[in-house]
Amino acid sequence: MTVSKMTWRPQYRSSKFRHVFGKAATKENCYDGVPITRSVHDNHFCAVNPRFIAVITECAGGGAFLVLSVHHTGKVDPLHPKVSGHRGNVLDIKWNPFNDFCIASCSEDSTVKVWDIPPHGVLKNLTVPWKELQGHSRRVGLIEWHPTANNVLFSTGYDYQVMIWNLDSPEAVIKNPVRTISHHTDVVLSMSFNTDGSRLATSCKDKKIRVLEPRTGNLLQEANCKNHKASKVLFLGNLKMLLSTGSSRWNHRQMALWDQEDLDVPLLQEDLDGSSGVLFPFYDPDTHMLYIAGKGDGNIRYYEISSEKPYMHFLTEYRSHTPQKGMGIMPKRGLDVSSCEVFRFYKLVTIKALIEPLSMIVPRRSESYQDDIYPMTAASEAAMSAEEWLSGIDKGPVLQSLKPGSRVPDSYPELSSGLGSKGLGNSLGSRRSQSRPGQLQLAYIQDQLGNKECRSKTSVSNGQDPTLCSPPKTENEVWGGFDLRLKFHKQQEEIRRLREMLNQRDVRIKQLELEINNVRNSQDSH
Repeated sequence: MTVSKMTWRPQYRSSKFRHVFGKAATKENCYDGVPITRSVHDNHFCAVNPRFIAVITECAGGGAFLVLSVHHTGKVDPLHPKVSGHRGNVLDIKWNPFNDFCIASCSEDSTVKVWDIPPHGVLKNLTVPWKELQGHSRRVGLIEWHPTANNVLFSTGYDYQVMIWNLDSPEAVIKNPVRTISHHTDVVLSMSFNTDGSRLATSCKDKKIRVLEPRTGNLLQEANCKNHKASKVLFLGNLKMLLSTGSSRWNHRQMALWDQEDLDVPLLQEDLDGSSGVLFPFYDPDTHMLYIAGKGDGNIRYYEISSEKPYMHFLTEYRSHTPQKGMGIMPKRGLDVSSCEVFRFYKLVTIKALIEPLSMIVPRRSESYQDDIYPMTAASEAAMSAEEWLSGIDKGPVLQSLKPGSRVPDSYPELSSGLGSKGLGNSLGSRRSQSRPGQLQLAYIQDQLGNKECRSKTSVSNGQDPTLCSPPKTENEVWGGFDLRLKFHKQQEEIRRLREMLNQRDVRIKQLELEINNVRNSQDSH
């Protein structure tokens, strides 16, 4: 007689992210008094990097957006200078992933403009862009940077065209994109790249999801699901899957999971609720966590994604009484790893004119660096130039560790080998050169050891501060002994902290000077 063993225990799925919780910032750590745009477009309206936060604002006559230091929390001056060069309302803004001082914006005036933000922020109204892109015949609703190639920008508008721009072109006004993709029959609602930028997914108002080869514009896959009307689409990292959010035929908010090689039938469909606001999806490829935020409500659901059935595992839901109009997200390199923060949102709360940071935290008792929740992540280095990408090359992103004091690998070793003191000076003085942190920082260390007077130099190259240098790779290289390595890391943290304080003081001084000038001008006018 055979005995069959029965398992009576429920099948629990172990996950290190099961207890992730959302922690909203205190009032003094929010950005208060921001005149957030009243636009009805379903865009994020906010863009964030480790230095600045940008938000589209409401203004009369033309379009503008506000750029603030991420440390400039509290009450925002209503007369704070803006980036205001567009003749129509600004519809979308995106920071360059490889340059924290470069931001692109698109507008109802049918142009895309790329702006250089000064190192200390916008201290007076900025009206002249670095580049102006003129190719669309109607208003431009979406822009997206290529995830691995430097200075490659995608834009799409109400002329139903997707245009590819090479910003390395010497002209200040670029009128001809390098390619125009014309497969869409209606307005494109969202664009998303896979990890290496070799595939572009779009959702369109014609209810179709398309997967394209972005360099050639060839259509690879097309989904036309009658039961799912997609508004947003998102590549899920290297899982070779797509996620779309939209509505069902009964107007329930819904999300669907797709195989990127076969869009005939979704792998999974799930109805969420009966609300009408658009669902914004955000995916973290490092933790495989998916966040679903609803426009017009304050809730954020989060899931863990796997490559095997049932694919999506619901974790929990962050609930709030303050509805969000849009959302910005901080890149991984800007998170606080000491508090086990794995994601950070910036909620636009229109009814309070407030931007509220919201941190997603993994509860851990240890205060040491947690390697298991911070794998290698995308760095602020381009993997290749625009010319390389246009010539047919695809490369994955340059990766970096988030461990304090870790070094970003050099993407272009053949160009930076043999950098001496002259090469270092040329690189630091070059306005548009791609940063090479490894070689620059090592040269700077050696230069400082040989010349003590060099400490007064505070040059910055493309957002990389030479004094924030990488540690020696071995105990006998440049520095000696383990104790010196520990002291080195402590000094680096102290330098970072002091520099942030100095930047905040400088910005505050400039703001007070502007306020004094405004008061004097108003008195003179009376």
